Amino acid sequence: MVIEREIMPRLLELFGQYPIVTVTGPRQSGKTTLCRSAFAHLAYANLEDPDAREFAESDPRRFLAQFPVGAVLDEIQRVPSLLSYLQVLVDEDRRNGQFVLTGSEQFGLTSTISQSLAGRTALLRLLPFTLAERRLAGGSDAVFRRRRPGQLSGRNPQQ
Repeated sequence: MVIEREIMPRLLELFGQYPIVTVTGPRQSGKTTLCRSAFAHLAYANLEDPDAREFAESDPRRFLAQFPVGAVLDEIQRVPSLLSYLQVLVDEDRRNGQFVLTGSEQFGLTSTISQSLAGRTALLRLLPFTLAERRLAGGSDAVFRRRRPGQLSGRNPQQ
């Protein structure tokens, strides 16, 4: 079951306003699921895949040529050199809505992208589920309620 994230309308809006949209966030926050769901019409490349990563590193022009109408490039921090090629590509074709990049912030991705793709990308930070999204997923928000010491573990603090 895919839960529609609250950030989805903003993501789609920015995709129509910039050639590239970059979604960053902590590991396991749902970046890949969100982008694959929002942009199912685009090709997808996972740069964690050793073969895809090797192709992107060894022949970046040919790698990007596979995606004439754009793509979701997942885990872009694995091939940071690709950002320069994307810059040239979108400078030659200023259409909005070409590429969606995802990556983990733990690798300094935001500063690298801000330098390489300034003015060419919108940056969005995806966090784990909000309380409302958590409820939609059927999760409990009990962990966020105020508790007395010992309640969280189920132990009686008097013992």
